[in-house]
Amino acid sequence: MESLLPKKYGNEATEIPGARALLKQLIAANAPWAIVTSGSEPLVHGWLEVMKLPHPEHLVTAESVENGKPDPTCYKLGWSRLGLPADAEVLVLEDSPAGIKAGKAAGCKVIGLVTSHTMEQVVAAEPDWVVEDLRSVKMVACGEDGRVTLQFSNALIAKVQ
Repeated sequence: MESLLPKKYGNEATEIPGARALLKQLIAANAPWAIVTSGSEPLVHGWLEVMKLPHPEHLVTAESVENGKPDPTCYKLGWSRLGLPADAEVLVLEDSPAGIKAGKAAGCKVIGLVTSHTMEQVVAAEPDWVVEDLRSVKMVACGEDGRVTLQFSNALIAKVQ
């Protein structure tokens, strides 16, 4: 049934502004990336098809883990599937408070997006940075080791580390 939702309601879907451009930059640079979602596999693949977005090599869905977000297992699994070392810096882009908490608990840096929840809800989840959407995030470099350098503009909140 979930696989039918994108087909039936795809014309009502809205893309997070800047997401497609950032994804194109990451793919062009051969940077490692994954989708970690609480959605089911049929739902995710359906939305990727409807939105004409690339399918990731690494996908973690609701079926991949026993407990959903805010449990950090999903992000730990995504990290593992990317083949990154335990001491790597991993960045999570999240629009839900539960996802922000999961990313932080997994040891990742997290950008909180104010796209599906209020600013107050996103801030309360304690991401490292808060931006309105992904138009504020641009890849400026990618090393041979896959390490990505991002530039943030118009950050709404940036924690001082």
